[in-house]
Amino acid sequence: MNIQRIILSHIRKRLYKGKVVILYGARRTGKTTLVKKLLGETIGEVAYFNCELQENQELLSHTNSILLKDFVGQKRLIVLDEAQHIPQIGLILKVLVDTFPETQFVATGSSSFELSNKISEPLTGRSRQFLLLPFSLEEIHQTQDLIAIKSSLTNYLRFGLYPQVFLADGDEKNEELMDISSNYLYKDIFQLESLKKPEILQKLLKAIALQIGSEASLNELAQVSGTNVHTVSRYLDLLEKAFVIFRLPAFSKNLRKEINKSQKIYFYDVGIRNTIIRNFNRAEVRLDMGGLWENFCIAERIKYNQSHRKFANMYFWRTYDQQEIDYIEEIDGSLNCYEFKYSPIAKAKFPKIFKETYPEAKFKVITPENFYELFLFENKA
Repeated sequence: MNIQRIILSHIRKRLYKGKVVILYGARRTGKTTLVKKLLGETIGEVAYFNCELQENQELLSHTNSILLKDFVGQKRLIVLDEAQHIPQIGLILKVLVDTFPETQFVATGSSSFELSNKISEPLTGRSRQFLLLPFSLEEIHQTQDLIAIKSSLTNYLRFGLYPQVFLADGDEKNEELMDISSNYLYKDIFQLESLKKPEILQKLLKAIALQIGSEASLNELAQVSGTNVHTVSRYLDLLEKAFVIFRLPAFSKNLRKEINKSQKIYFYDVGIRNTIIRNFNRAEVRLDMGGLWENFCIAERIKYNQSHRKFANMYFWRTYDQQEIDYIEEIDGSLNCYEFKYSPIAKAKFPKIFKETYPEAKFKVITPENFYELFLFENKA
């Protein structure tokens, strides 16, 4: 099955314009496959370097102009895969892009490079950054019609959409997820931060997984995971930079009743979430379908925005008297509000006070009956 990554077309448009292209994303989301496709499309000499290998780390551990010139040669495109392993990678890339403007440099990272403070300042104004997430429903729609996707939604909610999980058969899906979760997902956190108590991280992830859709209390998470609020806050930051979780802050601008100091935490992939709590049960026997559907839908909106280079501020909204909206996107001053209901007969209304306070806001309810409106007809939200 040949699923084309939508973000690839945007990357192509930004090549050979004097910028380093940086492709972020968790391990096993398809970054290496994507950059090798770029290499295969390129006319001229190209090079690929796996920066997890010691010899490549040594090769790129200097800024000597003569050595770098010999390294670049006549190459049209150079890919540095998992580039966060190169010492001073930000400075190295700065020297490369400034010295060899005719060569396109692409660097990938399975953790946000800020995790090790290597890239932000040196590459100011010299990079274009992209985020590759697991497959999206929009991408799957290239090879399946909407009816087929709808019939598979319950499986996507159980196993998520990591490429190798999506392409696996039967019990292989569980094994692929266990492999990703056990051997890959937290690798950079453990390596770069030298966590002394990884068991705290596991307890924290399980606590988050069990309360998706609910507001997260740092104090409660600290108590459950057996640590303090400072450590929880640091681990959450690391998990976010490793693209395991993302956080939504509360939306608050005009109303006294609006909660403004709270957050919700979700997983980029619900299959990973289910792996953490070891729950791959079918939908009809699950008790968490509401939160699972909410997480899945919000992650799909993030994938859509990332794929199409739409830069949105993302929130949830609630008042102290329990009026709420699951998800709000703010783009160019306009507000698109979403409520997610797994049951198509569940009632959901646009909160009157929100509608009156923000009269230009648009509201949409997403169920498995109209899931495609997450990525089709989005301008009609």
